Amino acid sequence: MLRDLPFSRRQIAIAAVAILVVLVLGSRLLFGAEAPAAPPIPTAAATTTAAAQSLLVVDVVGAVRRPGLYRLPSGSRVADALSRAGGVTPKALVELVNLAAPIADGEQIAVPRRGSATIAGSGATGVASGPVHLNTATLEQLDALPGVGPVTAQKILDYRQQHGAFGSVEELDAVPGIGPARLEQLKELVAP
Repeated sequence: MLRDLPFSRRQIAIAAVAILVVLVLGSRLLFGAEAPAAPPIPTAAATTTAAAQSLLVVDVVGAVRRPGLYRLPSGSRVADALSRAGGVTPKALVELVNLAAPIADGEQIAVPRRGSATIAGSGATGVASGPVHLNTATLEQLDALPGVGPVTAQKILDYRQQHGAFGSVEELDAVPGIGPARLEQLKELVAP
C-alpha cells in the first residue's frame, strides 16, 4: 500500500517533522509571546498606606486664624503649616517664627501674639511663674531666662525647629552657647 504512493517513507517523515516544527514555532508566536508585563495597578489600600506614611501631623497654635492639628506632606516648612491654619492674625509676631524651618511629625508650631511675652507671666516683671517649657517657649520667654540672651534664645528655637521637640532638659547641652555651667543654672527653670 505504501509502495503505491509517490513519496518514500523517509520523505514523509521529514515532511511530518517539518510540519510539526512549523506548528510549534507558529503556536509560540501566536500564543506564547506575551506582551511586556504592565506595572501592577496600585490598590486603594496601598495608595492610602503610602500617603499616610508620607504625611506629618503638626499642632499649630497661637496667633493663627484656625489653630489645630494639620496633616502636611513630608518635607513641609513652617510657612506651609501656617498657611494651612488660615494664615496669621494681625496680632502675630511673625518675625519670631522661622518660616523656612522644616517641620517634624508631632511638632507644635507656636505663633506668639503681641503683648504676650510669657505664657504664665507674674505681672510687670515678665518673669514666668513656672518653668519655661522648651518645646513651646517664645523667643521672649527664653530671652528672659538668666544667662540666655536673644542670640542664644534664637539658637534654642532654631535647634527645636531642626531637631524636633526636646525630650529632656539635658538636650540643651547640644545648643551652641549652652555649656555645662549654663545648663546647671537652667535646670530648675526650664522643662521639656
